[in-house]
Amino acid sequence: MSVVLLGASGQVGHELRKALAIHADVQAPSRSELDLADIDQVRTYLSHYHPQWVINAAAYTAVDKAETETELAFRLNAGLPECLAKYCAERDILLTHYSSDYVYPGDGEQSRKEDSPTGPLSYYGKSKLAGDEAVQASGCASQIFRTSWVYSARGNNFMKTMLRLGRERESLSVVDDQVGSPTPARLIADMTVWAWQRYLDDQELTGFFHLAPRGEVSWYGFALEIFRLAREANIPLAIDEAALAPLATSEYPTAATRPSNSRLCLSLIEKTFGVKMPHWKDQLALTLTDYLK
Repeated sequence: MSVVLLGASGQVGHELRKALAIHADVQAPSRSELDLADIDQVRTYLSHYHPQWVINAAAYTAVDKAETETELAFRLNAGLPECLAKYCAERDILLTHYSSDYVYPGDGEQSRKEDSPTGPLSYYGKSKLAGDEAVQASGCASQIFRTSWVYSARGNNFMKTMLRLGRERESLSVVDDQVGSPTPARLIADMTVWAWQRYLDDQELTGFFHLAPRGEVSWYGFALEIFRLAREANIPLAIDEAALAPLATSEYPTAATRPSNSRLCLSLIEKTFGVKMPHWKDQLALTLTDYLK
């Protein structure tokens, strides 16, 4: 199986490359080898390698910068997946693409289903939604995984930021009125491979799927659990639990509006692929173990 994996240097891409190593011949161009903002370059690259499966783990993820770098955000989050989807549609091959909880309006307290109304609050969310719509409009066979709060043992993410700040500071405030499910990149990669294997047996297994662990937590609650596990692992911290304070979103203004409700319903992915998604706390413990290694 020949696979082209775009975005291999990112958190999800890195884990995908490891997960696919025993299953496929993976072409994973670096940024210096392929400019993903140049659609002509991307088309030429695909035509050269003739992949049997295309995975798009690349994205513009600077949420606040997207408010001003709108053109670049749309080029990478909408233009690139559109190009890939057209290529896959013409050759009848599978495209795997990753979306975001930011495509939803983020209000209320109920978990979103895959067919819940969209309504992004930021240009980042709008660009991701445009990418989803472009893939769907192409008619290609696709598995689009909408996920949330991605982190891993490498790269820049909330877990690693909290561990760094916890070592440097004696007090810290973290937003407590945004709720979601922290999703490790490793889980995304493992589920991607499993979904692909099931697709090989049944090519009707396509569409949108929410991919996240079970359970929900605020960023503040997530930080509490990170520090609790860090102490159990004897990671030296300057901060103690009493010095971690909850913060309202209104007290921490950002250029882009974040959804307050990032809960995702997992019924469809569990039913379709015959899995039960693990709890976010268990996944955090595994990811922290990876980090310590």
